[in-house]
Amino acid sequence: MRGSFAQVTEMLSNPELARDLLGEGRGISMWTELYHDFVRLESARAAYGRLFTGIADEVNRPALYHCSTGKDRTGWATAALLLLLDVPYEFVMKDFLRSAIYLRPLVEPMTDVFAARGGDPGLLQPFLGIVPHYLDAARDEVSRSFGTIEGYFAMGLNVDAAIQQVLREALLVRD
Repeated sequence: MRGSFAQVTEMLSNPELARDLLGEGRGISMWTELYHDFVRLESARAAYGRLFTGIADEVNRPALYHCSTGKDRTGWATAALLLLLDVPYEFVMKDFLRSAIYLRPLVEPMTDVFAARGGDPGLLQPFLGIVPHYLDAARDEVSRSFGTIEGYFAMGLNVDAAIQQVLREALLVRD
């Protein structure tokens, strides 16, 4: 299910397929693994490394980044950056969860159509919703694999301490 837009479209039009793919906790497990993959997959780390190195370059600021729905890949990127900037995790989580407000106009029509076709809209929550457990999973993977957020940036993303400092100086206002 972590494949193409066509696969997602097929699942949304086929409640039976959605039940087979996402039912009985499979959707939560699948998306939890996706968030682990944001941290551990080489391709994801390379992409996030390019993102943060790019933001560190003054010519690229202000910066705007996004993904398809702006909640998963973008959500992790924003959370990781906020953690690097020493924002307490409880505030990072609140920011992550706020995405649900902005995502609602995109998601509601899809869930309404799915329900009209006989599907259980609750099945869609694992991949259309904002689930706190997912962000926890990525943060736990950072701790397990790299020790700290700084270690994740340095060893995982190839964003060394000097670039991390540039990000802090560029993005923080100190009193």
